[in-house]
Amino acid sequence: MSNISLLSRIQTFFDAKYQTPSWLAHKLSRRAALKSAAGAVALTSMPIMLNAKTLTATPLLADYLDKKPWITLNAVLNHLLPASPTGPSAAELNATQYLFNVVHEQPTEQAEIEFIYKGVDWLNGYTQSQVKQNFELLSDQNKEKMLRAVSRSVAGDNWINNLINYLYEAMLSPPIYGGNPNGIGWAWLEHRGGYPLPKMGNRYYELPGQQPINVVNIQPINSLIAGRTKS
Repeated sequence: MSNISLLSRIQTFFDAKYQTPSWLAHKLSRRAALKSAAGAVALTSMPIMLNAKTLTATPLLADYLDKKPWITLNAVLNHLLPASPTGPSAAELNATQYLFNVVHEQPTEQAEIEFIYKGVDWLNGYTQSQVKQNFELLSDQNKEKMLRAVSRSVAGDNWINNLINYLYEAMLSPPIYGGNPNGIGWAWLEHRGGYPLPKMGNRYYELPGQQPINVVNIQPINSLIAGRTKS
């Protein structure tokens, strides 16, 4: 049974029938961990072969940002990486735009897109059952509580961890891919991007044939917001 058909039968993050999807298991199985200075997380660089994509006109995030699922995804990303004096936030990194481009421009597996969207349904279903509101309408305190609760399930841990992956990609990828505007993430990390930087028409998925790419990943964590306290 495909990941997509299985997901269609699952109604909540806590469904015992859920299993880590093959595309995510594949990502996690190929990691070569690099410990961060704090030792709290590990980034991996995984070569993946993808066929070049025939591009069509890309929808504009602005036309979708106040609609499901993007209103919820934007709220989740902004909560996972909020404004801080210590580094750029999800909003400053254009993380939602980066994820939007992953879904609408890049050759992302349909099973992964389905999982991202299903997670929005599961999250809002859970918050409605608990506090009678969708996630994006909650206070910061309740957003934290809801995310911590769903992260204790396998599906919830997978879903939020996958979004955290894309926060890192938005921070580290060249700006042409939608995130890291003006190299803000690189500047924070005191990193100089490689040259020449890709331009429109020369991004990895616009090149002919099969192109090796590096996808930034992050080790699964028991608590997706561990170590960060909220007022």
